[in-house]
Amino acid sequence: ETLQRIVSTLVNKNDEIHNFIDTLNRTISNVQVNSSNAISELDEEFDGLYSVLHEMKGSMASTIQQEEARKIQALEDQLSQCSRALESSEELLELAVQSLDIKNPVELLEVENMEWVVTVASAFRLSLKPKVSDSMTHLMVDFALEKRMLQAVKFLPVPKAPEIDIAACLVADNCITISWRMPEEDSRIDHFVLEYRKTNFDGLPRLKGEQHWELIDYIKATEYTLSGLKFDTKYMNLRVQACNKAVAGEYSEPVTLETKAFVFSLDSTSSHLNLKVEDTYVEWDPTGGKGQEKIKGKENKNSNAASPKRSTNSPRASMRASRDRFAGESYTVLGDTAIESGQHYWEVRAQKDCKSYSVGVTYRNPGKFDQLGKTNSSWCIHINNWLQTTFSAKHNNKAKTLDIPVPDRIGVYCDFDGGQLSFYNADSKALLHTFRTKFIQPLLPGFMIWCGGLTVSTGLQVPSAVKTLQKNENGLAGSTSSLNNVA
Repeated sequence: ETLQRIVSTLVNKNDEIHNFIDTLNRTISNVQVNSSNAISELDEEFDGLYSVLHEMKGSMASTIQQEEARKIQALEDQLSQCSRALESSEELLELAVQSLDIKNPVELLEVENMEWVVTVASAFRLSLKPKVSDSMTHLMVDFALEKRMLQAVKFLPVPKAPEIDIAACLVADNCITISWRMPEEDSRIDHFVLEYRKTNFDGLPRLKGEQHWELIDYIKATEYTLSGLKFDTKYMNLRVQACNKAVAGEYSEPVTLETKAFVFSLDSTSSHLNLKVEDTYVEWDPTGGKGQEKIKGKENKNSNAASPKRSTNSPRASMRASRDRFAGESYTVLGDTAIESGQHYWEVRAQKDCKSYSVGVTYRNPGKFDQLGKTNSSWCIHINNWLQTTFSAKHNNKAKTLDIPVPDRIGVYCDFDGGQLSFYNADSKALLHTFRTKFIQPLLPGFMIWCGGLTVSTGLQVPSAVKTLQKNENGLAGSTSSLNNVA
């Protein structure tokens, strides 16, 4: 047995060596291929440099030739003027000499203006200085500095890792703005790469049980904003790397930012049989859910047989275990996560053909025939699109008509500790209605639907605009006192 184990170990070791030899051979081949590629890229860079120099040489030579032509033309024009003046002067000289030889006074009087004629000769008006110089030294170049720069050219260095400025990072409105800087100036940085991933662990990223990194490439600035995020985990890991034309540097030290938000799903175990529930979507089911119940029963049976029994120690599991399905005309489904403290926000969008729906909160374990807003333990706003549209706020079987348009999306803000439930137009953040009370039990999001469907958006932070409106709204009693329940 000992020998067999040794032989088995040796066989495995031989296999490992064979695999390692294959890896080495592949690496050698890759080194050769990559070296050839690097030389090709080097040739392209130098060919490009030669091309630029050749183009510059042609342009500068053309400038010299143009300057040469201009100067020669100016000098030839001046030469032509001198030649014509010289020819005219020679004729005048000949005439003047002939005049000096006249002895007859009468004939001499006839040429008495000869002095004036000679004086105004063109030769007297000529400038005997060249209009342009023959110097061309101003068109010379000196590449001494450039030569030194070229001689100092080296292979592109690997960029250093950026440093994330945690103080400048911002998490708000389901957006994350991250800012970073380079440890030293590097003019060859071409762009940055940002990677992020969600996590439920505070601190450094873990290797196991983590999501994959999401990548944002070709960022030119040293700041970037991730927008439209769903915060369905507690934290977000972020890291940045700098890239030049050839190579990417090391990643920065990752930072972990808290992404606190209210996350829940719809609890299908609580829903009325006439409702079809999938995670955060609920739809009216005119078949009464009979076919769905059979399928669910079969799926549950199979899943229970194939997987270990889920523990009932979690809050969600215990809530499901103690809750009956809604029945009768209470076409309701609840969220699976209770609100016991803090400020929370979620949004709801109804289908356009939805005839009637309610959005609100209720204490845990309502009666299976209870309807939202018709008990002293639930608060909601109700929209009825049957025949004509009505919009109202309901609590304790009392309703207040809301004389405002029904928005496409409704935002729900719950301040458990402050005893406040507000509804907003999720697009404009205009306030629709506010309930003020003292919550004495944990709350669950509640939804009633008849003919149509509702989509719930969770993992949302309380919007900044809502926070601002809350500051203005707090301290005002409003006109909703008839619906408020102080317990």
